[in-house]
Amino acid sequence: MPGGVDDPAAPSGGNVYDRRLCRDLPGIGWQVHEHTVAGTWPQPGAAARAELSRILAESADGTVVLLDGLVACAVPDIVVRETERLRLVVLVHLPLGDETGLVPARAADLDALERETLRAVPAVVATSNWAARRLVAHHRLASGRVHVAAPGADIEPSAPGTDGASRLLCVASVTPRKGQYRLVKALAAVADLPWTCECVGGLDQDPGYVASLRELIEKSGLGDRVHLAGPQAGAELDASYAAADLMVLTSYAETYGMAVTEALARGIPVLATAVGGLPEAVGRAPDGSVPGMLVPSEDPAALPTALRRWFGEPGLRRRLKTAARDRRTALDGWETTARNLAGALEQLRLEPRRAA
Repeated sequence: MPGGVDDPAAPSGGNVYDRRLCRDLPGIGWQVHEHTVAGTWPQPGAAARAELSRILAESADGTVVLLDGLVACAVPDIVVRETERLRLVVLVHLPLGDETGLVPARAADLDALERETLRAVPAVVATSNWAARRLVAHHRLASGRVHVAAPGADIEPSAPGTDGASRLLCVASVTPRKGQYRLVKALAAVADLPWTCECVGGLDQDPGYVASLRELIEKSGLGDRVHLAGPQAGAELDASYAAADLMVLTSYAETYGMAVTEALARGIPVLATAVGGLPEAVGRAPDGSVPGMLVPSEDPAALPTALRRWFGEPGLRRRLKTAARDRRTALDGWETTARNLAGALEQLRLEPRRAA
């Protein structure tokens, strides 16, 4: 099974997912050949387009090929022509048109390209039940062709935190879709409270947005309280989680939210916008309690109000921390993700191949 992926060295949830699946699928019987397709996806140059075309053309007839949606969905002219010869599966981390900040015409173009690709391939994998339902409804896909393989989580030692309340952590690439600008505005509205916030995530995807965010931080007088730490991994990221009392994620669109389950895997409660698959990622503890606060995305007062509740209600903090610790032990691991994805691949592998 060849797999076409975006740059695996880039720090994103999608690339972490791709990397883990390439690593874990061989353990359940799949032979994986990984192909990194470098380029400015979903706006590839000629070299990137040629490389993807070459990889597909050199794959033997009937081969199961798993393609990252960021690569596949923007180039139906390359992908669709191979659907009769190869068994193609597209893994959609985020619908292309859902990226925040796109001009409407560009979003519509990407949406149309994605629809053409997804309607042509025999199988699609989404990363949450919410995302699967949305793909079926939005692109009018047959529900039986859309499978779900939600990201797993590695259970880590419980985070000791700082003082139990004041250390806030946001783990997300600094882009308009992740909403750090509105997070800083919410923090400015509660500047009288005793918090600090570390924002961990890549700073190179949208330099203009990063510059405006830095300007807002300074203008709000929060330069010594909000820290843009840049991307982290390994022990450095583990240390940031260990010091956190509350995870905050204020995205405008998410199909799941791996940073949420990474926090919950350490028993850290979550404050997040109730968009897309984020409520699914937050989930519930075995007793039904919610390990965090979900706020409506369209209400600018909701984030400051939730933060004031977090600091002002010790009983709420205790309940959320207990629920987060209980949710931690109930999270599915990456083996479940691999088995769910393998089930979709196996179903496709056993189907009669389309006649040429």
